[in-house]
Amino acid sequence: RVDRRQRQMCIRDRFMNHNYSFSEFSRQSSKGVLVIYGDILLKIVKQTWVLFFLFVSRISEISEVQSTYIYIGVFVVFMFSLGRAYFSYRNFKFKIVDHHFVLKKGIIKKTNTSIAFDRIQNINFKQNLIQQFINVYGVSIETAGSNKTEIVIKALSHSKALALKELISSVAVSSETSQEQQKPLLKIKIGELLKVSLTENHFRSLLVLIALLIGFFQQIEHVLEGLGRKEFLDDYLNQSTEAVLGSILLIVVLFLGVVIVSIFSSFIRVFLRHFNLVLFVKKEAFEINQGLLTKKSVVLKKQKVQSITVSSNPFKRWVGISYVVFKQAMSGKMKNKKDKVIKIVGCEHDQINLIKNHLFDSDQLDASQKHYTDSYYKTRILFLTSIILLVINSSIFLIFDILYVLYITLLLLPLCYFLIHKKIKKTFYKISTNLLLVGKGLVDTHHTYFQLFKVQNVTMKQTIFQQRRNVVDLILQTASGKIRIPCMPSKNATEIYNHILFNVETSKQSWM
Repeated sequence: RVDRRQRQMCIRDRFMNHNYSFSEFSRQSSKGVLVIYGDILLKIVKQTWVLFFLFVSRISEISEVQSTYIYIGVFVVFMFSLGRAYFSYRNFKFKIVDHHFVLKKGIIKKTNTSIAFDRIQNINFKQNLIQQFINVYGVSIETAGSNKTEIVIKALSHSKALALKELISSVAVSSETSQEQQKPLLKIKIGELLKVSLTENHFRSLLVLIALLIGFFQQIEHVLEGLGRKEFLDDYLNQSTEAVLGSILLIVVLFLGVVIVSIFSSFIRVFLRHFNLVLFVKKEAFEINQGLLTKKSVVLKKQKVQSITVSSNPFKRWVGISYVVFKQAMSGKMKNKKDKVIKIVGCEHDQINLIKNHLFDSDQLDASQKHYTDSYYKTRILFLTSIILLVINSSIFLIFDILYVLYITLLLLPLCYFLIHKKIKKTFYKISTNLLLVGKGLVDTHHTYFQLFKVQNVTMKQTIFQQRRNVVDLILQTASGKIRIPCMPSKNATEIYNHILFNVETSKQSWM
């Protein structure tokens, strides 16, 4: 009763710190109609853009009467969308009562949602171009048990959004200027973003670029085919292909051009997403602000963080940066679990230590011994790799009767052995009284830190081949997913198993 009374007094005090009372149902800003209308039109465009190209390609075959009907249909869709946006705005109401966020929404199918503050994992504040233009903020509230964002508010004024943030997350923010005067824990500048973009996976950007070009040429081909000029495109492509293949210099220039474009696209993507990345430390939460065209602000409760992973690759280590991933509890039914992953890029070693020390005492791992997997793990990987290479080479030889592929495989064997050796060296664990560090990786290196009392269950698995070597796989289930330590000696696995169960049973700390 005393705790509940104190919470109610705290809520009442927060109500008095701003001019907004959330105890009664209130609506979004009236500008929210424009935001909702824009979202509806954007979804329509994404689903019907192919029809636009089809209309352009067949425009010469469409009669004047048919064109009139098409324009009328487009006008009706626009007006229907506007009406839907208005009624969505009118029926969207929310309030805060008894430490719960209550939401009513819906036009025909109406829903009533109530979420306790204790279930909230993080609060996201976002401003896309439309929201920046009309000076409103979008707010989304996420919980652990749902496979999607449960609360999405399209448009709130700046002061009302800050008041809602303070009330829900217990993060005291009075104004934007006060936040600017507060010293951030870390701030990623443009120089660090340039390092991040240069050390990204440019092969992925290259594949995306190629896919976009193929899709673009297919659409151009359909349009020119509708206009009766498809032969013009075929002749142009044939001439360009012959000219490129006939000159080594052009091939080199084209290759360098594609590489430069992929690097530039990586920089643009990193710059737009992580521009002005700043991490503030509040009483019980982190606040992460970033973005250029779409500004995002995430309030992440420290208590809800299940684990953090520090990752890098050889290029990132060379320039002295890594990135940190915060992992939270998530639903197993979520299709895209990356939606709930919060990442801070371009962190230096000292900045990573600051983040770890605000979540747990990471220094206790310094005195712990680093344990590697049993040699059986390397034998198993070498055996599986040999089987895969044998199957691939045998299939190629039997189908295509190409013998020189075997010589290529002989050249790849040293590379495979080198990568396996690196994987074995990166697979380790360190355990202390309350913390566990698990390392893994092949080209990239990933170090995962988590507190032992947040483990939900522990499983030891052993195959018939592992029984002969007396090794087991230790699997730790957390609210954010599984963490596997392969091929541990059975004695060590049993000790860790008992140690984790002791921590879980005796700890009084809350992890949700």
